[in-house]
Parts: sequence; structure tokens; C-alpha cells
Amino acid sequence: MSIGISRVKSNENEKMTIQASFRAVFLGSIDELLPLMEEKFPQLGIVKEDCFEMGWAESNLYSTQFPIGVPLETLLNRNRKSILSKLFFKAKSDYVKQPIPETTFEGLWPKFYEEEAKSAIMVFVAYGGKMDEILETETPFPHRAGNLYSISYVVDWEEEENKNSEKFMSWIRRIHNYMTPYVSKSPREVYVNFRDLDTGTNEINDKENSHEQAKIWGIKYFKNNFDRLVHVKTMIDPENFFRHEQSVPPLPCLLKKGANSNSLGSL
Repeated sequence: MSIGISRVKSNENEKMTIQASFRAVFLGSIDELLPLMEEKFPQLGIVKEDCFEMGWAESNLYSTQFPIGVPLETLLNRNRKSILSKLFFKAKSDYVKQPIPETTFEGLWPKFYEEEAKSAIMVFVAYGGKMDEILETETPFPHRAGNLYSISYVVDWEEEENKNSEKFMSWIRRIHNYMTPYVSKSPREVYVNFRDLDTGTNEINDKENSHEQAKIWGIKYFKNNFDRLVHVKTMIDPENFFRHEQSVPPLPCLLKKGANSNSLGSL
């Protein structure tokens, strides 16, 4: 389940207001879902007409905000456009481990009325359930038990506004800074699929990137799995051919000693 927060015009008086949009995917039938929603989220008043049964492939279209009924062949079109395919945007993320006070949100809403937030959105994605059953060391993705939900912050702008892109990025950084006391700490964890260069970068033209420099951002994405990923990288791509600003670096010190896959130890 996710909740998207954005500003919209009110239907009543055309004034701006804050809208919360709920989206969810349930593995089961509508008849199985409705009693569960009544038990867990009675405030939403979900009825059968609010729900759509579909296959897993169709749910991928729905999750990327295509209208219901779009043909599956849309997934084969690499040039397809959706509401999520803006050319210019900045994204950041957080993980929340303790309930956030209501007063925090009351202080947040006015920021969405600022000019730069005209197409901004915050998305809260619930964690728990099956996510908690997998140990954080079992896969590179470590954000498991202990997280209530993740937050994604996104602001986008049109091509003609790109010359003023800094004002949009400044807005999202202010929002991110405002949320600092209420999210994970030491490290402040982030979601790897929302790559955020504000967390730190490698020198992209330097094949021998500093392990310690990369660890600044690496532990935020991967926590204690970062060093294990460094060892995998050292075995698979020791020359660091495949690299970008936040790619996992190999360990040059091991390579200079002639290390191979047998000497890197157990992962």
C-alpha cells in the first residue's frame, strides 16, 4: 500500500488543497480483501466498486499509473510515456522507524503551497509483512525488519523551466532537511532505485575510486551489505569498467596484491 501526497485544486472553490491518494496491490480476490480492509482500515470506507481484479502483469501497468485497461503490449514499448516518465526531476528518499507526530505533517503541508511544489509529490510505502521475514543479509537490499514505511520525495519540472532547475532542487532539499529528525539515523538510509547524488559520489573518471569515500553513500543504500558488494565487484569487474557516480567500487588494494576470487574470502 502506498499514499501519495500532493497539492490539487479543490472541487468546491478552486483553491489549492492537499490530496492523499491511496494505491494498493493485494494478492487475492476482492472478496478476500474487503473484510481485511474493514478490519484494518475502516476509515477508508473501501467498497467493491473501488477495487479491480487483474493479473500480475496488468498490475505493473497500474503501479506505474497507466489507466486501467491499457493493453499489456504497452510494457514492450521502450519509448512509452506515463506520468512517471518526466524528463526533468529530482528524487530523494527516507526510511521511517518510529511514528511521525501529526504536528510534523501540519508543518509540512504549507510547504506544498510554495511555487516550486506545483508538481511535487511525497509517497509513503508501507513495509512489514513478508519484508520483515527476510534477513537484511540475505539479499543486497537491506531495508527489512524495523521499518514502518519508506518515503519518496519527487519534484519535476518542464523543459522550458530547466534553466531554473536549482529552485526545484532547493525546494526538495528543504523538505528532506525538514524531515531529518523523524527518519532513520546512523546511517540515514535511502532507497537505491531513487539514486540521490546528494548522498555522495565517486569520481567517475577515476577507475580507482576510494572505498572509504564510496562507503559514505554506500552504507546508506546497502548498510552492512556494502562491503560484501565491494568484494563481489572486485571479483567480477576488477578494472571498474562498469561505473557511474554511485557504482560500487572494487578494492584496488586487493588487486595490487594479486588477489583473486579464492583469496577474497567468504561472502
